[in-house]
Amino acid sequence: MFFSNIISSVLTRLVVSSMKQTHKHRYSTRTSQNYTDANRKPYTLRYAPKDVKEQESKVISTIRKDAKAIAVAKLQAGEVIAIPTDTVYGLTCSANNPEAIHRLYNIKGRHELKPVAICVASIEDVRQWGETDHLNDELLGELFPGAVTLVVRRSSKLNNPALNPGVANIGIRITENKFIQHVCEAFQQPIALTSANKSSSKSTLNVEEFKELWGELGAVFDGGQLGLSEEQRAASTVIDLSEPERYKIIRWGVSVEKIIKTVERHNFRAVE
Repeated sequence: MFFSNIISSVLTRLVVSSMKQTHKHRYSTRTSQNYTDANRKPYTLRYAPKDVKEQESKVISTIRKDAKAIAVAKLQAGEVIAIPTDTVYGLTCSANNPEAIHRLYNIKGRHELKPVAICVASIEDVRQWGETDHLNDELLGELFPGAVTLVVRRSSKLNNPALNPGVANIGIRITENKFIQHVCEAFQQPIALTSANKSSSKSTLNVEEFKELWGELGAVFDGGQLGLSEEQRAASTVIDLSEPERYKIIRWGVSVEKIIKTVERHNFRAVE
């Protein structure tokens, strides 16, 4: 009887001890799990500020001393960048780089059969990349630089098959924005240019308005607010001067009345 009581007491203690250990293990597991769960959210959130910082690091003020050099390097590397013009912000890349052109269209969400213009630094460049023998220097000097895209026959030198395939004409710009002028001059090649927004969305007047595109761009060059009026968002006027003494307004944009007066003063007449 004595030994029976001892054995019963020992067994009871073992059972109680086992239950305590099990409870302790469960508590420890729950505590550890809670600790892990509690730390997952901050751990995940650490990436959000990093991603934001990475995107914001792409934004470069156009007044930075090395901004032009960075822009040229990005273009030479085949990247797509955002850049201010004299009307709205634009997306641009090397016009003679097929892969860069495809990337530009993908970022824009634009159909590749829909043409884009090129931007150059000087009237000499306009003549190099477009057929302009029927346009005198005085007329071109009155149109450029300015908020106009001049459509002419494309030169055989502009031979990138990915740039406006099957289209005989090309739109050419020389903007009044000094930064893009200097970039074009330093790059020494035409750059493809389209507005910095998703296809069918409104044009943008500051870099924050196309922030959703930053992650896909090599750099975003911030030239500040380009304007406040909705008229400014109309972008450049696109005028077809591919035929002698004939003009056609393809897109009514900024300064369209002034542009019409200029070409008509040089004996160009509207095509119906």
